[in-house]
Formats: sequence, C-alpha cells, structure tokens
Amino acid sequence: MKLSFQIHYHTIWGQAVYVCGSLPELGNWENAKAFRLSSQGGGIWKGEIDISEHKELNFEYKYFLFEENNQNRIWEFGENRKARIPKNIDKVALHDHWSPLQDEENALFTSAFTEVLLKHNPDPLPKKTTSKEKEEKTTKVRFQILAPRVGVKYRVCLLGNDEALGNWDTKKAVQLKTYHFPLWEAEVELKNPNQVINYKYGIYDPETQTIKTWEEGDNRVLTLPDLAENSLYIKTDRKFRYPLGNWKGAGLAIPVFALRSRNGLGVGEFTDLKLLVDWAVKTGMKMIQILPINDTVATHTWKDSYPYAAISVFALHPIYLNLQGIGNLSASLTQEIIDEQRGWLNDKETVDYEGVMRIKSRFFKLAYDEQRNSFLKEKEFQTFFEENKTWLKPYAAFSYLRDLYGTYNYEKWGRFAKYTPEMIEEVTNPKGSQYDDIAVHYFIQYHLHRQLLDAYTYAQEKQVVLKGDIPIGIFRYSVDAWVSPELYNLESQAGAPPDDFAATGQNWKFPTYNWGVMAQDNYAWWRQRLAHLSRYFDAFRIDHILGFFRIWEIDGNAVEGILGQFNPSMALGKSELTNRGIQFDYERFCEPFIRRHTLRNIVGEETDYVISTFLNEPRSGHYKFRPEFKTQKLIEAYFEKQNEEAGIEQIARNMRLKEGLFRLAAEVIFLEAPFSNGEAFNPRHTFQKTQSYQYLSESAKQILNDLYIDYFYKRHEIFWKEQAMTKLPAITKATNMLVCGEDLGMVPDCVPPTMEELGILSLNIQRMPKDPKREFGHPADYPYLSVGTPSSHDMSTIRGWWEEDKAQIQKFYNQIMGHGGQAPYFCEAWIVREIIVQHLYSPCMWVVFPIQDLLGMDTKLRRENAKAEQINVPANPNHYWRYRLHLNIEDLLAAEDFNTDLAELVAHSGRSAEY
Repeated sequence: MKLSFQIHYHTIWGQAVYVCGSLPELGNWENAKAFRLSSQGGGIWKGEIDISEHKELNFEYKYFLFEENNQNRIWEFGENRKARIPKNIDKVALHDHWSPLQDEENALFTSAFTEVLLKHNPDPLPKKTTSKEKEEKTTKVRFQILAPRVGVKYRVCLLGNDEALGNWDTKKAVQLKTYHFPLWEAEVELKNPNQVINYKYGIYDPETQTIKTWEEGDNRVLTLPDLAENSLYIKTDRKFRYPLGNWKGAGLAIPVFALRSRNGLGVGEFTDLKLLVDWAVKTGMKMIQILPINDTVATHTWKDSYPYAAISVFALHPIYLNLQGIGNLSASLTQEIIDEQRGWLNDKETVDYEGVMRIKSRFFKLAYDEQRNSFLKEKEFQTFFEENKTWLKPYAAFSYLRDLYGTYNYEKWGRFAKYTPEMIEEVTNPKGSQYDDIAVHYFIQYHLHRQLLDAYTYAQEKQVVLKGDIPIGIFRYSVDAWVSPELYNLESQAGAPPDDFAATGQNWKFPTYNWGVMAQDNYAWWRQRLAHLSRYFDAFRIDHILGFFRIWEIDGNAVEGILGQFNPSMALGKSELTNRGIQFDYERFCEPFIRRHTLRNIVGEETDYVISTFLNEPRSGHYKFRPEFKTQKLIEAYFEKQNEEAGIEQIARNMRLKEGLFRLAAEVIFLEAPFSNGEAFNPRHTFQKTQSYQYLSESAKQILNDLYIDYFYKRHEIFWKEQAMTKLPAITKATNMLVCGEDLGMVPDCVPPTMEELGILSLNIQRMPKDPKREFGHPADYPYLSVGTPSSHDMSTIRGWWEEDKAQIQKFYNQIMGHGGQAPYFCEAWIVREIIVQHLYSPCMWVVFPIQDLLGMDTKLRRENAKAEQINVPANPNHYWRYRLHLNIEDLLAAEDFNTDLAELVAHSGRSAEY
C-alpha cells in the first residue's frame, strides 16, 4: 500500500514540515525518525511511503515544523489525527490542512465543548469486511471536517456538484458521521471525479430532515489527481464557516459554601450543585464557576474559611460533604441532635464555619466507626484508594499528626517533622493501632469524591460546564510543602503590589515556587494537580496567572506586600544606577528614612513615644529601628504579645502604632535584590509616596521616576514572556479543560499576546479596565477569547459599588451607560439590568455573573443590604469568608417570572444558540 501525505503551510527559510505517527514508517512517535515531506512550492508539502501489508490499518499521526537553525519543533494544534484505512486498498492519499496554534476556534476543542456543551456520542464504526466477503475494487473520496460547534440535535451534512454529493439538491444532502468527535466524515464514490468538485458543508436536523444553515462564503473547491483503481482519497477540512458569528455563552459564579438549600447544614454542599445546575438550565446559563474547594483545615477555627490556603491541592474540604449521602447514624439520639443542629445552623444568615465543622467532624467519626468494616472492603473504595494513594496517604498522615500535635506547623512534630516514604508507611500502616484515625480521612475523601463526581456527571448530562479555580500558591504549612519542600521557596511569601483595593499591597503568605526544580521533571506536580482537577471540571481559572510570568515575592521578615519585589527580575546593579545619574548611598536609599519631622507626618502625637520605645538616634535628628524592631515581622510579634493582656482602648492604640511603624519600616527607595550580596537592587513599589522620596532634590526625583517607569513597565517584557513560555505550555497541555486566566492588576504588556498564543481566555472586569488610560472598561471592547464580568468575589457587587464612590458612579452613569442627568442614589433594579444586558451583548466568548448581580435585577429577590453581598475584602488579611446566599436554591427554581425573564435576556443576546 502506498500512503501519501499532502499539507498546505507557508514555511519560512530554515523550516521544514515533518509527519510523525504510530507507524514504523512515520517513526513510531520518535521525533528523530519522523518522515520529512518535500516542498512543492506555493506552500504545498508532499511525501509518500510504502506500507508492506494490505491489511486494515488504523493509525495516528501529526505534523510538526522543524526549525533547522535552532533544532526546534513546533507541533500543530490539537489531538493526534486518526486515519482508518480498509484492507486491500492499494493507495491512500491524505490531503490535510495545518492546524494553527493560534485560532479562536481552538477553544471549542476543549472538553468544555466536546464533552459537555456540544458532545456527540460516536456513531458505530463501519462494519468490517470478513475474509469470505468479496472486496470490491473501488475509488472513493472521504470528506472530513473538524467541526466541534454542532448542536447535539444536529449533524454535519455535505452537498456538491456530483451525483454522489446530491448535485446541490438539499433533499439528497449527504449526512456525515462522527466516529471521533469533533471529526465528521462521509465516504463517497464520485460519479465524475475528473471534474472540479465544488462542495459545501451545512448543519442538518435529522428530526425535520432539513438543513438548518449553510456555511458562509464561496464553495469549497477540490481538484483531484488521477485516482488509480482501488484507492482512497481523504480530504480533511479544518473549519466550518459559521454564518452566525462566534459561539458565545453565559454563566454564573458563586462559591459552593455560599449555596443555601432547604435541607442544608448551614453551608453549601456538593449535592447542592445539582440544584444549581437545574436553575442554570432554566435560565440559559451554560457555566457554573466556583471558588477553590480543597481542604483548608489548619487551625480548626474560622480562619480556615479562607479557600485559597489549602493544606492539600488534592484533598477536598470536608465541609462540603452532605451527611445524608453517607447515611443516618444507628445511634438515634445522636442523629436527632445532629438534625436539630442542622436546622439551627441552616437558619443563620451567614456561614458559622466552626459550628458547621464541629457537627460534621463528629458525624464523620461516628459514621466511620459504624461503617468501618464494610467500607474498607468495598471494591469502589479500594479502586479509589489505589488511584489516589500517592496523595491520600500523606494527606491522612498529615491530618492525623496535625490533630495529635495540636498544630499545623509540621516543623514542631518531632521525628515526623521531616517527611520520608518510610515514615508515611509507618503512620498509615493498616495494622497499626492508630489506623482508624488515618482511615477516617480516607472515608471522608472517598465520599467527597463520590458526591462531587455525581454533581459533575449531572452537570455534563445537563450540558452545563463546571469551572474550577486553581490558586496560584500553596499554604506554607501544607501537605505539599511537607512532602516536597524542594519545590518551594519556603522562606519567601507571595503577594501583590499596591493597587486601588489594597494601598499597602497584599501578602498571601504563600511560599513562592522553585521553578528551576519544577522544570526538571517537566512540571510533574502541576500536571498531576491539573489531571486530578479534570476529574470534576471541564474548565478552570488560573488564579493570578501573572505569577507564571513573575511573582510578587515578599521577604519572610516583611508583613506588607509593599515591601515585595518581582521574581524573577532584572535587578539594577550599582554601576547601572551610577550610569543613570544616581549617587547611590545604601543607607539613604535602602534603610528606612526616619527623621523627627517625618515622624510627625506618620505617627503624629505618638512621636516621642515611638522614639523612646522603638528607635535609636545615631545622629541628631536621624533615627534607626532598634535591633529588636528592625523588621515588620518583629514589630508584629511585639504587638501580638502586648495585646494578650491589653484592654480594648489599648488594643486600638497598638493597632495605630503598628500601622505607623510598618509605614516607617517601608520608608525606602530601593530593596536589596535577594542573593545579590548588596550589589543589586529593585525599586520599591510606589516609592513616590514615601517621605524619603519627598526630601530628595527635584533632579533626583526625575531620574528615579524615569527609572521607575522603565523598571516596572518596559525593562522586563521579553524576559517575562520567556519565563511564562517555559512553564505555561506544559501546564495548559496537561488536560483538555478550557483554560481561563485571572490577569488583573499590574499587567505587563507581554501577558495578553502570550495568553492569546496559548489559547488562554483573559478576564475583563468593567471597573478594572486593561487600558490604564480609561477609568472603566466597556464590554463592547472585550476580545473574543475572554471572560467578561461586572464584578468578582474580591470586590463589591454592582449594587455595593454603586454606593461607594458617587463621583465615579456619576461618570459611569453618563459615559458608559449613556444616560444624562444625575445618577440615582441607589442602584435600582433597572440599572443592574442594563449592566447585565450590556455584558450579554459583549463579543467575549463567556460572560460570567456573580449570582448576587443577577438577583440585583429583581427587587423581590435581591438582598436588602447591598454591602452584605460582598464575599471577600482583599485589604483585610483576616477576613472571614462566610457569605451565604439569602435564598434557598429551591426558591430560586420556583421564581418562574424572574427565571423566564433571565432566560429570554440570554436567548435574545445570542448566548444560547445551539450551533
């Protein structure tokens, strides 16, 4: 059998096209043995190989570009191509089109579309010819097209100017089959293969036997070569030209903990997601976006409510486990008391984190004790255990030791402080007397897995995408840090520079990643993490995707994000600073600038007390912190101790003093770059606001400002893109989920094109415009490969925002909403509606609305207090994450007028089209 390949791609000098695949002649997927095609000119590359046997052949293949100057391989986009060749064929010609890495349609090939929104079950494969059946000598053409955007009720059809293609008679359209969705195919024996074949694809409705739409544009044209007898010509087309424009969808966002149902236990649970899916279906919503759901139990207090501080990136949080799904306790009195507590907790306006966890934890232990013998023997559990034991055993051991030692700080666990595989085997030994304290965590995780998987499967069946959230960091004292400390910079802290929401920046207290070590196994930890996530989600959001370009790293001795530096960065050496005209003085620029007159500006009437208690005076009027107070961490520790026995008034005074001293400690122009031995420096963010800067000469200020602009907005663009491109490709290819990035804040210019190149959807929030020259974003300007939203969990809702800054709202009302006159004082329902509709008509692929914003359109359904709708306050590092929806989901399902209205808004905007 002769097998020929043809593909169209315009290469540049030094590039060649290769085909690699599962046949020995194609290298058996060894890149170095791939088959090189020959350039025919005009962007046509061809090649032919001989296959010795004439048996039925099924193989996979894929094209790549090889750049000879740098030995680089660039693979085309997508999964491996699949070829199915009947036996006894003499010649097969494969005519393909290159699948570009950058194409808006590529997002439609992710599992969010192919497994949920547009999923098609495969057609039965053609019947194989048996050895007794006579093989006909035929010459056929197989038309194929990659078309994911076909509604589940429809199929792709084909018409053309040959009898075998219906001769343009719509009643004779050829229906294509899909054996490997989204590839559609039909094999025909052309009546007149020598003519120029004109053809076109359409969307066909088998139920009504009508063509719903043709693809737009001119006819496709195929000129066949002279086909030998008993040959097969396979023409694969790349894109269906949809006349309705790009596919667009709408979704809602809400944390699982915020869900409320009639039979809940004071917090949302995985089982509630099924009710929410039903509501999404009623209202035309195609996506449900949630916050992280991993276990955060560290202190057994409300501080564990922070969903971005997981003790394991694999384990699910026990708070989301529905007790009825496990079964009632045989101890009827205990069950009665738990049911009583359930009603009391469920009536609360907000989540009582400690109360819920207290009841649930007690139930888990009792239920495990009752079900232990049968549970450990269940085949389904044993399968779960085998598939997850690499993370499950360390997690269970960690949880056991945390509770036994009374601290999450594993450095205080004696001989268990250092993780070893042998130690884990000892702690989790089924024959050990402590085994029940280990296995109870297996029990909890197994049931969490079952309930979340059930909700995920239900959502897929209802064509609703579940979208997860990947935090950028890990908790400092987590299982992950305990097991693999080499993967993290444990003495550093990740955060964010100052912005409009946090004037002193943010310190998330997560260690930063040791990317160099992670790269050694091609980011296996990240790939494993995402593969695990893909069991339950078909889309995910990368929290703070900027961290893959550079992270804001804060020294372990600092508390506030304002003392952070970018890592990696191109720090400024002393010689460069001198060449820029800066007479560098370490003490003046890198040590806190504290003078008596500046003290008055910062600590006011406490100046004398601050001097006498916290400072030394090496020179008259010049002050330095005493050694015991030289860092923010030392200052924080001092006041924590002082507050142990202080009254309310003294605690309030201590808070003011601490904030003033923190500000004094941040009175620097430059920060010494890590590991530079005092030879390189990075400018402190917003140093223009320091007293130190104000007391410089005007010429020095100008030089420093020019340096600041260059450093933060120009210097690193190419460097940071290179950093991202070493990490993100491996991570985005780890699964077939739809990848979305949270690219807010101080965004380098290299970020948008890099995300577009990798097919990662960006995030657009109306009050955080990407253009720094604009005060507001307009949904009409959002790019297609993006997610648009009016607000997020880290800010107030539309209604809450309307009450915050009246001058800003007035501009928004006149400029963005297009209304004249005075803006209404309160955010009335029609205002919310206009903003929602404005987003629905945006060109972006997805609009995702916090459920609070959707309810804001209805005066009967929305919460009375708009401020109570906000989920998180980023400026408060000790925020209690306890927001709950004020309505039961069952009541939402019964709100027929509102649901119908919302569904119509979505439908009219074109965000519910089936193709």
